[in-house]
Amino acid sequence: MNLEDLVRLRRARDTMDRDYASPLDVPALARVALMSPGHFSRSFRAAFGETPYNYLMTRRIERAKALLRRGDLSVTEVCFAVGCTSLGSFSSRFTELVGETPSAYRARRHDESAAIPACVAKIHTRPVRIGEAKTTAAS
Repeated sequence: MNLEDLVRLRRARDTMDRDYASPLDVPALARVALMSPGHFSRSFRAAFGETPYNYLMTRRIERAKALLRRGDLSVTEVCFAVGCTSLGSFSSRFTELVGETPSAYRARRHDESAAIPACVAKIHTRPVRIGEAKTTAAS
């Protein structure tokens, strides 16, 4: 992969980071990267180790965790605030990545993380699929 492709892929990844709540799909992200959808998907996975969809959903769940910790929004409101359109799919993906349901996550106390700097907390609270956690821990 050449440097120009990496720059374009980063542009698409930055779009996902910034506009995670917008309706984004592979064709729209491929246009940002000036690539065909198929080439974009393959190149993104090769460069970042996960599909564009998985990356976007991880960002959305990461933002959802922050909103749920605040406690002032319902799970449904958080689901739509982060760009998900199906509460069932959101809850399933959240549970898969976090290990507990959004309602359980929202209901429990989060005081223990209040004293941790945000940059450190972001690294340690990034959602990781259960299967990936086992693979990473074994490495």
